[in-house]
Amino acid sequence: MPSSQWITGRARSGKTTTLINTLREWGEGHSPFSIEYVALGDHQKLGEQQKNQRNIQGQSRLEPSNLGSRGVLVFAATGDNRMVLADAILQQTRGQVPFDSATPLGFFETEINLFWPLVAQAIGSTIAFPLRLRPETEQELATRLWQADLDQGQLQQDGVRDYYMVRRTLDLWQLAASAGISLSDIPQILKQGIGEEDVLAARWDCMGAVLQRWSNWCVEQGLLTYGLISDLYWRVLLPHPLYQRQLCRRYRAVFADDVDEYPAIARQLFTILLQAGIPGVFTFNPDGGIRLGLGADPDDMSELANLCDAVPLADRATDTLAPDLGDRLWQRIIDPFTLEPLIVEASPASVHCIRTVSRAELLRQMADVIATAIADGEITAHEIAIIGPGVDAIARYALREMLGSRGIAVESLNEQQAIASSSTIRALLTLMGLVYPGLGRLVDREAVAEMLVVMSQRPDMNAVPSNTITPRIDPVRAGLIVDHCFKPDPLHPELLPVESFARWDRLGYQGTQTYSDIRQWIATQRQQQYDRLLPNPVTLLDRAIQYFFVGGSHLPYDRLAILRELMETAQHYWDVEARLRQRGSGARSPSSPAHDLAHDRFSQEPMANTVGRFIQLLRNGTITADPYPTRTLGKTLDALAKPPDQGITLATLFQYRANRLTHRWQFWLDAGSSLWLTGGEPLFGAPLLLHSWSGRLWTEANEQQASQERLRRNLMELLGRTTARVYLCHSDLATGGYEQAGPLLPLVEQAIAIPTSPLSP
Repeated sequence: MPSSQWITGRARSGKTTTLINTLREWGEGHSPFSIEYVALGDHQKLGEQQKNQRNIQGQSRLEPSNLGSRGVLVFAATGDNRMVLADAILQQTRGQVPFDSATPLGFFETEINLFWPLVAQAIGSTIAFPLRLRPETEQELATRLWQADLDQGQLQQDGVRDYYMVRRTLDLWQLAASAGISLSDIPQILKQGIGEEDVLAARWDCMGAVLQRWSNWCVEQGLLTYGLISDLYWRVLLPHPLYQRQLCRRYRAVFADDVDEYPAIARQLFTILLQAGIPGVFTFNPDGGIRLGLGADPDDMSELANLCDAVPLADRATDTLAPDLGDRLWQRIIDPFTLEPLIVEASPASVHCIRTVSRAELLRQMADVIATAIADGEITAHEIAIIGPGVDAIARYALREMLGSRGIAVESLNEQQAIASSSTIRALLTLMGLVYPGLGRLVDREAVAEMLVVMSQRPDMNAVPSNTITPRIDPVRAGLIVDHCFKPDPLHPELLPVESFARWDRLGYQGTQTYSDIRQWIATQRQQQYDRLLPNPVTLLDRAIQYFFVGGSHLPYDRLAILRELMETAQHYWDVEARLRQRGSGARSPSSPAHDLAHDRFSQEPMANTVGRFIQLLRNGTITADPYPTRTLGKTLDALAKPPDQGITLATLFQYRANRLTHRWQFWLDAGSSLWLTGGEPLFGAPLLLHSWSGRLWTEANEQQASQERLRRNLMELLGRTTARVYLCHSDLATGGYEQAGPLLPLVEQAIAIPTSPLSP
């Protein structure tokens, strides 16, 4: 078997660069990395293959001409990292080495779709083409299917809302599928790990039953959830001999970056490839495990090292704070009374502390320190990161306002907000409620007034800057119109003619014409909907965007992106509804009355009911997927560790680590918060679904140990990603008024004597 490589190293040790260089040198034929292709199950034919396959010999180098149509399989941990890694490989290899890039879950989904006839035959499905469910749609459909169990109290837990109970149950299946654990084993695992008292045992059995029902229903409808994709891949597709032969014929090698973030079933895939003679290069970070508890199993993935040659890199980059301060800070956390000094001569100005009584004062002090340092030329904005275990809306707003008023931009990293937080989206949802009948209870006066303001916005060519967008109906006039011209009705809410307002002259010519235009457009769409000339709500949204926003051509990027996000979400939602309506009337199960009831409910509902559910889904704070692409193309490998150029990076701890950024200065927000220990906790039941679980009851001591280990990894990673200075930002009182006493408080106490005024590193 050829020699595969297991590259280990901590943050910024050059793992990804080494992987790319290995791939480039291999493609150029200068690497000792060799290849030996043997189809799985055909090892006895190795001698014949060596004779018959051109340029393939026992331990020969892979020349570019050998690649042919069989290229390289490249994995990255996340979608954004995959795009950056793919761009870097293209630049380094100049396009001479063909490769497919994917995330583990993305690869599983692609393979399930590609080999669906094989999967369908194995599971007895008659669906020609499966349809993937987004998480927000999965949540809604599962809630509808399990409504009886929720109402009867069988699928309930004290203090847990139905929404989170459904989400928790669905996450359990995804975690189990990612670990290669059968769905039927989940109840028993929960009983062993959490408890099997009568009430608990009944709840775990109910979870297993509803998940089995959900799985069967998704298979019948041809709907793929992330849990079902992973389950079908490891249980049905991956063990299939035909698939294994085809897989080994398609790829000559596998390169996987950051495998400490991969699910356990990825190890099964890599093991099959390696045992078939397909060489691999893998990078592993011992302090990684960002997604541990969210589906990743780094301990299980580390077993893959037994099939590879170890390539250890330097423990840490020498230009970071980790070598000098990492172990010292961690020792101070676990033993606050140690006599070992916190600050060493090698880094006397590396750790600073900003400490106040109130959090509001803390945010002001942080803004002052940052603004002063930038004004003095000590540092630039894009070299600063503000990181917290959880960054709330108050902190985001306050820092943006205080720093923005001084000309310093603050860029939130992958900020996740509900799509309905945008006034543009709320206006379009209100518009849908006015067009489709029976949705009057979802349309109130305030929403209609907001819709009139948003829909009347037009670019002002005379303003400076020229792309300024101003409403032709201002909020005051919109309020007057709603007070006098809006007729609420549960079935048919209506906008009355402007003449219904006795003093309609107060609206002005521009306001009157714009309102009449909006009213006429709504009336036209309502009539077309009545005449069945409006195919579906997606068409209505598209028409509204084209008419009122001129297709979005004049809108700023953030508003255009959220419109694309809405359209992608709506298109997916009605694709699923169309599938359910198509399948609902014909797919009957005599032995399952619950299934029949669900089919009737899904297939016989009026379109207006579906529209109402869609409106409520978004208004309830659903966070939808980002529109594709999520970033501009053409970034290089340096972008993996390069912060945004626009300004200061504001991120949660998880977001910062997942994006693998590096900054000169880091401000650790709320350093005294307990969230540094408890934040980022794993999903419910996740520790029980790791291959390292002992099979015994999961105790509070186990939880505390896991939290401590997570804190240690976070601390080492952050220090490994800052090159000059760390500010511990602590307020004695949290936003809620209670005193903070988190795990980093010993560091804050020891750093009090360090001056907070900016000093040159």
